[in-house]
Amino acid sequence: MRAGPAPSRAPRSVALPALALLAGCSGPLSTLEPGGPVAAEIAWLWWAMLAGAGALTLLVLVLLGLGFGPPRATRPRIWTHGLGLWFSLSVLGAVLGAGLWVGERIVPRDDGAVEVRAHAYQWGWRFSHEGPDGEAVETEGHLHIPAGAPVDVLITSSDVIHSFWVPQLAGKLDAIPGRTNRARILAGAAGDYGGVCAEFCGIGHAGMRFVVTAHADWPPAPRDENGQEAGDE
Repeated sequence: MRAGPAPSRAPRSVALPALALLAGCSGPLSTLEPGGPVAAEIAWLWWAMLAGAGALTLLVLVLLGLGFGPPRATRPRIWTHGLGLWFSLSVLGAVLGAGLWVGERIVPRDDGAVEVRAHAYQWGWRFSHEGPDGEAVETEGHLHIPAGAPVDVLITSSDVIHSFWVPQLAGKLDAIPGRTNRARILAGAAGDYGGVCAEFCGIGHAGMRFVVTAHADWPPAPRDENGQEAGDE
């Protein structure tokens, strides 16, 4: 009895890389799972840049394929002027316009946003926010912000250049010694969001992670070392 044809492995070989790519687009540190409007603008810009890069890549692949094909009559001006010049400029111009439009929408403004502070050091983060009594509350590795409201993070560093990044809430901004940078973040809902240092800063760089907790009630009630509200039994 003859054995039937061996099952094709092509679908599996295509599906596994596709699943790996999709898995890389999710998670607490994914820019493609925005948790607020600022991050959503950045995610939209990412897709716009990917579409532009894909269009230019397709043009290059078509030209490469034609170069390996049989000789054929062509109109040089179509390829050099129409596609090589104007098509490329149109794509790059559209991507540039999208970047300027998004950048204008996410830049911090003098609109009375809540201010918190983020201070980087080798190798950790120290945060502070205003407590219920108006006094500054300091935390290590845990930033507290209000949910549903714009927040300006004043970013500083005590030693080398670090980078403040909460992928689901906003883009990256460097922490530079001797300088205060301002980043606008906004959490669309209460919850926890992951943050990292996005600038290599030494041997302990990989451990410079932190958590951003967005609270429905602001300012948050004081908490003890176990994370329980002060006064809770």
